[in-house]
Amino acid sequence: MIWNLAPFWLCMAVAIVMVIAFFFGTALDAIMGEDGFGAIGNMVLFTLGFFVAIIGANSYGIPLRDLTWAVGTGLGGAFALIATMALLKAGMARL
Repeated sequence: MIWNLAPFWLCMAVAIVMVIAFFFGTALDAIMGEDGFGAIGNMVLFTLGFFVAIIGANSYGIPLRDLTWAVGTGLGGAFALIATMALLKAGMARL
């Protein structure tokens, strides 16, 4: 799905996800404080998790033709990546 997009629409998708991810990253930075990665770090992780989840779903043969399923998959991957990285950071702080 994502590889079938024209370059302009792919750039627009990345830009929109990055803007929304910045808002989520800022909110998560306020909530998590020192346990987070900063507003920009959260944004990068959120964007990376979003697109990795969509590409992973496509590579397993899950069709994401419906935008609702694509956004749900991306958000799930984004929050899963942030949660995993926060757990790893907390685990490393305890060592």
